[in-house]
Amino acid sequence: MSVSTAAAARSVCAPLPVLGRDVTVPLVTGGEVTYAALDYAASAPALQRVWDDVAAYAPYYGSVHRGAGYLSQLSTDLFENARKAVAEFLDCRPDDQLVFTRSTTDSLNLLARALPADCQVFVFETEHHASLLPWQDARVTYLNAPRTPRQAVETLERALADRDPYGPALVCVTGASNVTGELWPVRELAAAAHAHGARIVLDAAQLAPHHPVSVQDLDVDWVAFSGHKLYAPFGSGVLAGRADWLQAAEPYLAGGGASRRVTRREDGGVAVEWHESAARHEAGSPNVIGAYSIASACKALTEAGFEALVAREQHLIEKVRAGLAGVPEVRVLSLFGDDAPRVGVISFVVDGWNSSHFAAALSAEYGIGVRDGLFCAHPLVRTLLGSDPQTQGECGAPEAAPGEKSLNAIRVSFGAGTPDEHVERFVNAVRELVTEGAKWSYRTEDGRCVPAVS
Repeated sequence: MSVSTAAAARSVCAPLPVLGRDVTVPLVTGGEVTYAALDYAASAPALQRVWDDVAAYAPYYGSVHRGAGYLSQLSTDLFENARKAVAEFLDCRPDDQLVFTRSTTDSLNLLARALPADCQVFVFETEHHASLLPWQDARVTYLNAPRTPRQAVETLERALADRDPYGPALVCVTGASNVTGELWPVRELAAAAHAHGARIVLDAAQLAPHHPVSVQDLDVDWVAFSGHKLYAPFGSGVLAGRADWLQAAEPYLAGGGASRRVTRREDGGVAVEWHESAARHEAGSPNVIGAYSIASACKALTEAGFEALVAREQHLIEKVRAGLAGVPEVRVLSLFGDDAPRVGVISFVVDGWNSSHFAAALSAEYGIGVRDGLFCAHPLVRTLLGSDPQTQGECGAPEAAPGEKSLNAIRVSFGAGTPDEHVERFVNAVRELVTEGAKWSYRTEDGRCVPAVS
């Protein structure tokens, strides 16, 4: 860590306050311990600031866009100001549209529905299922996992050079892997896409909570992310970017709010004029609390300062990686190698252990919450584990009993709300489990590894 980076890390002396930071959980071995939430890549705990902002607004909750009352007007202003705040957080272009959705998955499915006819889509097999699967109705080219950032750019350039140059094309790429945490060369991939007449959408679900995301600097056409990974509650997401494809597409959902005018036709049917604004794809009563919570999280992260947040997280990453490197039985999974820049997401396997058994012991005996399985990125994890593509495996619920071989891994992830003590307890627990074994017996129940009843 450089002197400037270390200074930035020191400027954030403590993690940002999050909900649940004082929750205690029971241990199977007796007693209780403060819960160490190290599954941020699945859902980060909500910032206390976000929760306080939502609680302050809650008494003023009202309908959005179509009410004449004071609370309705207040809620409408809150919703639209949240849209402006998130667009500012993402450094959107002046004519970009920002649509509030339910999640990253919802955002990318919306974009998939808006693709022009005969659009070609290019996506790496390394993507999370949220960005790997929505394109089934398009002409999709799945690209093999690259082993360096340069190889990723070259692979995409070759694929685009071979495409039909006259039709529309879209590249979908992650900003940071939800399995390895490694950063992808988004700016270079965007340049390659545009050089070949294609557009690009960035899945920023794992990037936005850890690093600033600028639509203009990265030169991406769209960006998608989820509130629940950005320290906001469940049920809200964002798709932001160029308006033309969104305006030309049929509404994602048909209903009130998306329609500007509805009239009866002479043949007995109805004629609909749809909005051209973001409302076109926001039918129904909008999730104003979800939108407000995302905006609150964006403001909180901006005010905390990403330089300091990134530096502190790098400090935690180095602690975890050094601790795991000291356990020979642990193998950390990586596409781009040990020196690749990454966010606080690390996956690994332990020789002699079923990963679900190991994760269950971390929870039951140490009060540490991690994730095990294939992390909704099956092709990537299979590639990293060197397994046959047809090998049986499930996302987070492997059938194998403790001690049996099964296709899965363990993921530890952390961020702005993680105290040093949590990662230190994790590293010590890994070392102790490997050297001394579990203190409890475990069994498989409903596809999950759980402590056996004594």
